[in-house]
Amino acid sequence: MKQISRDQLSVFFDRIAAKKTLYLPQKTADGSAFMRYDTGDEYCDAHNTTRSAKDFFFPQVETIAAFHTEGKKIEVIDKRNECEDFVIFGARACDVRSFDILDRVFLAAPVDTFYQNRREHGLIISLACNEPEETCFCSAFGIDAAAPAGDISALLTKDTLFLNAISDKGKALLSDLDDILKDAKDKDVDAEKEKIRRILKALPLQNLPISSFTSDRLMERFSDPKWKELSSACLGCGTCTFVCPTCQCFDVRDFDTGHGVERYRCWDSCMYSDFTLMAAAQPRLTQMERFRQRFMHKLVYYPANNDGIFSCVGCGRCMKSCPISMNIVKVMKEIGGENE
Repeated sequence: MKQISRDQLSVFFDRIAAKKTLYLPQKTADGSAFMRYDTGDEYCDAHNTTRSAKDFFFPQVETIAAFHTEGKKIEVIDKRNECEDFVIFGARACDVRSFDILDRVFLAAPVDTFYQNRREHGLIISLACNEPEETCFCSAFGIDAAAPAGDISALLTKDTLFLNAISDKGKALLSDLDDILKDAKDKDVDAEKEKIRRILKALPLQNLPISSFTSDRLMERFSDPKWKELSSACLGCGTCTFVCPTCQCFDVRDFDTGHGVERYRCWDSCMYSDFTLMAAAQPRLTQMERFRQRFMHKLVYYPANNDGIFSCVGCGRCMKSCPISMNIVKVMKEIGGENE
C-alpha cells in the first residue's frame, strides 16, 4: 500500500495526466461530474457524481459505422478507433461494481468490440465512501463501500490519500509514481474503514428485502397485483434509466448527412412506449408492463442468468432523480417485503 499527502493531490494528478488522459469528479452547475483533468483543476469530493462513470465505457451516443454512396456503389466505413489510455479517479464502489455487471453483457459472445476497446484502455482508481449518504444501499448487494474494487483501491482522509494496487495495470501505475509516494500499512486505514462500515450498518436502507427475489418465484413476482398501483404515477420519462450505472439498453439508428449515412447507437429506455416497438406490435402496451419490466430485469431476470448477481448497485441515483419519487427501493419493499 502507498500513500501521498492530501495537499500533494495536484502533483499526483499532474503526474498521471502527463502520460494518460485523466478524468475525475469536478464541480459543475448540475452537480459533480467526471471531467477531463487539466493542471489547476480541483477534485470535487461530493459523495457521488450526478451521472455514473458508465459513460466512459458505454457512451450515451456513439457512431458505429458510416455508409458513403455514389450512384449504386456503397462504401461501408468502419468507425472503430483505437481508444487512448485513460484513468478514472474517484469512482465509488457502486460504480465499480456496475462495470462488472456491464461486462457480463457486452463482453459475452458476441463481444461488443467498442465496449471492449474502452475497457482494455481504461484504468480505474476507485475511492472509498467516507460519508455514505442515506440514499445509499450498496451494502444490500454485498458491496463494501470501504474497500471498493478497481485497478487501484483508494481511501482519502482529511490529510492523506491511501492507494492499494489490485490489478497489474494498477501496480504498473503506482510503480511509475513511486518517487512521489510513500509506503503505508493496512493498519493506517483499518480504523477509517471500520468507521465507514459502522455508518453503512446504520443507514436506513441497509436491510432491504432481496431474499425473496429469486428465479424460482419469477411468476409470483411477475403476477403480483401491486405492480399496477406502484406504476400508476410513473411518467415514463426514463430519467431513472439514464442515471442508472447498470442500464444497458440501446437503439441503433441511421442519420442522413446529405452525403452519406451515419449509423449510431444511443441509450434507450425500457420505460418508453416505443422501446422494442416492432412492425407487428408493441410487446408491452401499458406503462405498468414497462415499469414491471425494468424492475423485474434488475431483480429477477438478470440475477437468474448471472450467478445471482443483481443488476442494481444501490447508488441511490434513481431515488434522487425520479420526479415522482418512485424507485427500486419502494418496489423492493412493496413487492418483496412480506417475508422481511
